[in-house]
Amino acid sequence: MVINIVWILAGIILVLWGADRLTEGAVALAEKMNISQMVIGLTVVAFGTSMPEFCVSLVSALKGTPDLAVGNIVGSNIFNALLIVGVAALVAPMHILKSSVNKDLPFAVLASVALIVLCYFGHDISRIDAAILFILFIVFMVVTLKGAKNSGDEDEGKKKNWPVWKGVLWVVVGLLCLIFGSDIFVDGSTAIARLLGVSDAVIGLTIVAGGTSLPELATSVVAARKGNSDIAIGNVLGSNVFNILFILGVTGLICPMTITGITYLDMSVLVFSVMLLWWFSFTKYTIQRWEGAVLLLSYLGYIGWLVAHAA
Repeated sequence: MVINIVWILAGIILVLWGADRLTEGAVALAEKMNISQMVIGLTVVAFGTSMPEFCVSLVSALKGTPDLAVGNIVGSNIFNALLIVGVAALVAPMHILKSSVNKDLPFAVLASVALIVLCYFGHDISRIDAAILFILFIVFMVVTLKGAKNSGDEDEGKKKNWPVWKGVLWVVVGLLCLIFGSDIFVDGSTAIARLLGVSDAVIGLTIVAGGTSLPELATSVVAARKGNSDIAIGNVLGSNVFNILFILGVTGLICPMTITGITYLDMSVLVFSVMLLWWFSFTKYTIQRWEGAVLLLSYLGYIGWLVAHAA
C-alpha cells in the first residue's frame, strides 16, 4: 500500500512538471510556424496528452477487460469537460474562439452522441462501429487542419522567438513525463482500488480515467494560468474527440469490445458534460469562474453517485 502511494505522488509530480514543459514548447512552436494556439491544442497537445488513454484502453481491450477500456474513455471525457474546464476556469476565465464554438464544440458533441448511439445497438463496439468512429476522426482532422494558419487574433507581443529545436525538445520531454507519470499514477491507484474490491467499470470511470486525464488537467490548468486559454480549451476539446474517434476507433478495429458495466447513465453524463460546456461557451465566448464552479460541482455529483452506487 505504501509503495503504491509513493507511485501516485511521483506520478503527479512528473505530470505537473511535464505539463509545464509541454505548454511552453507548444506555444513556441505555434508562434514559430504561424499556427494558431487553438489548432496546436486541438492536434499536437491533444494527441500527446491522449496517449495514456490510448495505451490503457488498447491494452485493456487486448487483455479482455473492455469495460475498463471503454470506461477509461467515457470517464476521461467527462473528467475533461467538467473537472478540467471547471478547475481551469476557476484559475482564470477561459476565452473561447468563435470558430471553436461553431466547429470544434459541435464535433465534440457529435463524437459523444455517435458513441452512445453505436453502443445502444448491441452493447458493443464492432469493427464496423470502430470504422465509423475512425472515419469521423479523419473528417475532424481534415476540417481542423484547413484552419491551421494563425488568424492573427493572438497577441503578437508575447512571442517567445525560440528556435524550432527547443520547442520540439520541450514538447517531447513534456509528453514523455506526462505519459510515464500518468502510467505510474494509474498503476498505483488501480492496485489500491483492486485491494478494495472495486469493479473494472468503476475503476475505469474514476481512477483510471482521472489518472490518464492528469496530462490534460495539468496542461490545461498551466496553460490557463499563463494566459494561453486557447491551448487549454483546445486541449480538452481535441482530447475528447481523439479519445472517442481515434482511440476507440483504432482499439475497436484491432479488438472488438462487448460492453457490460458501462451504463446509459454514464453515457448520458458524457453527452450532458459536453453539451453543458457548449452552452456555457455561447455566453460572450468565455467560461466564467461561476460557470467553472458549476462544471466542477456537476463532476463531483457524478463521482459521488458512482461511489455510492459502487458501495
